[in-house]
Amino acid sequence: MARKIEATIDLDALRHNLACVRALAPQSRVLAVVKADAYGHGVRHVAPALADADALAVAHIDEALELRTFTRQSVVVLEGFLDMTEWRACLAEQVTPVIHQAEQLHSIEQLPPPAGFGVWIKIDTGMRRLGFAPGELPTVLARLRAAQPALDIVLMTHMARAEDSRHPFTATQIARFDAATAGLGLPASVANSAGLIGWPGTRREWVRPGLMLYGVEPSHCPIPLRPVMTLRSRVIALRALAAGEEVGYGGRWRSTQDTVIATVSAGYADGYPAQVPDGTPVLINGQQGRIAGRPSMDMISVDVGGLNGVQVGDEAILWGESLPVEQVAEQAGLLVYQLLTGVSKRVTRVATGSSGP
Repeated sequence: MARKIEATIDLDALRHNLACVRALAPQSRVLAVVKADAYGHGVRHVAPALADADALAVAHIDEALELRTFTRQSVVVLEGFLDMTEWRACLAEQVTPVIHQAEQLHSIEQLPPPAGFGVWIKIDTGMRRLGFAPGELPTVLARLRAAQPALDIVLMTHMARAEDSRHPFTATQIARFDAATAGLGLPASVANSAGLIGWPGTRREWVRPGLMLYGVEPSHCPIPLRPVMTLRSRVIALRALAAGEEVGYGGRWRSTQDTVIATVSAGYADGYPAQVPDGTPVLINGQQGRIAGRPSMDMISVDVGGLNGVQVGDEAILWGESLPVEQVAEQAGLLVYQLLTGVSKRVTRVATGSSGP
């Protein structure tokens, strides 16, 4: 039975994008971010194709434990651990937590890790979410080293405005981080995707690419990235419309001339955004049709009156290859992250290319 909607995950494109990261920061180690099921791409497909990354990053301990069912690659948990149970899980599975609050220090003091165990310490330089104040770092380091003198420590912070290559706040954050860590001789991680592309001063011993690995540019990348996900479906019906006829719930779209409407098997239950306005592009056999009417749970309507030879069963690309997801997100007034991570479980992920390095 033919699938109507699927997300094709191009592992060759993923490895290309990892190579772009290496080219931008050749002296840095790469912490590849695969949280949220690899930004909706399917972590079981993505993680093996990122075997050349130096480590993988997730948000929660549960995501780290899932990774441990199929890989022994180094894993960093960006939100660290919440309680003693999660700290024990980090120790048992050799997962590296990010330390960002005093309660975590208490757990480490109660149950010290073995020599060589890794922890990352987060310093809040202006994001105001997680992390110790810069002035707290000496005390944090002293307490950790008292619990275990031979820890493998990385210092990190997170940029709040790196997407704007002209905003001075990123330079302020870098200066705060450098002042707090000066003379410590510890490896650091500052760059997310936007920092890595637009702020060379953030490229430290570790870089943390996320969105750019999946082919999305948070700011203009000098090395062309390739989209990893292509969300595609099929035309399941065609209907001729006379001028003045309405389409879909609420009759939002009305034809101005005789035309043809293609019904495509994709809707907001699949993760296609209900907010897209009329006119949002959809590629059908490489030709650009336009959304006509409000997307529904399982179907969208596309005006294909000006296209040649559209037939039932034809492929419809919703984003990805030849239609950047950034364009659809902008039309919908959403973040690219929302579109990628919102692709639902009922959409089959189909990996193409080799999963090996």
